[in-house]
Amino acid sequence: MFHGKFMFYLIDHPIIFFVVSLVLLWASARLGATVRRWRHRDALEDDEDYSLVLSATLTLLGLLIAFGFSMAVDRYDQRKNYEEEEANAIGTEYVRLDYLPPADADKARALLRQYLYLRIEYYKRISAKQVAKNNATTAELQSRLWATIIPATSAQPDQVRALVVSGMNDVLNRQGYAQAAFLNRIPIAAWILMFVIAIFCNFLLGYGAIGKARVLFLILPIGLSISFFLVSDIDSPRRGVIMVEPQNLEVLADSLK
Repeated sequence: MFHGKFMFYLIDHPIIFFVVSLVLLWASARLGATVRRWRHRDALEDDEDYSLVLSATLTLLGLLIAFGFSMAVDRYDQRKNYEEEEANAIGTEYVRLDYLPPADADKARALLRQYLYLRIEYYKRISAKQVAKNNATTAELQSRLWATIIPATSAQPDQVRALVVSGMNDVLNRQGYAQAAFLNRIPIAAWILMFVIAIFCNFLLGYGAIGKARVLFLILPIGLSISFFLVSDIDSPRRGVIMVEPQNLEVLADSLK
């Protein structure tokens, strides 16, 4: 439980994850070199077996990192696509409200504009407390929007006004899809597996680098730490450098002004 929470904190803070990864992986390489000096300083008698194990471990780590990067990119694209779909759904429903009586249409449009600004805020770099507040306010506005259009569409049910109900349903559904995409992260178990394999790789590197330049102990840790940073940054929807900006929603908000 503790390891899972700690790992989740690290991947949710990519810069901290980079620093912690670099220190731990470098320490693993140094530990391998220390164990080697403690056991024997001569060349390894089973050098071919050692090289085979190191190569296989590095290959496995490379595949895991590539798999993690692919998962992170897929989730990023998913969040980006849902942001675009949300903007299209809100913009379409805003136009369809013309089918309602003027009083109901004006009321629904005012609520929809408030809803739009809440959705823009949701994609920003906000805290967990602000996310919870945003979700609560969003749910309240959704109920008010639905309650606004139902009386008018029920009073005169036809195919035209059914489009208003269908459009509002799309607006609400897209919000749920976007929220699910933000919660869809790389599993903690996959992160722990990658990190443990990385520690083994650096330990083996240090174990076999006796008598070589100490700079070799930094090459692999730096490369792996940068890789972990990039994957966690893309996977983190709010705290990373690479984020989904609500450009389509902001363009729509400007057009509605």
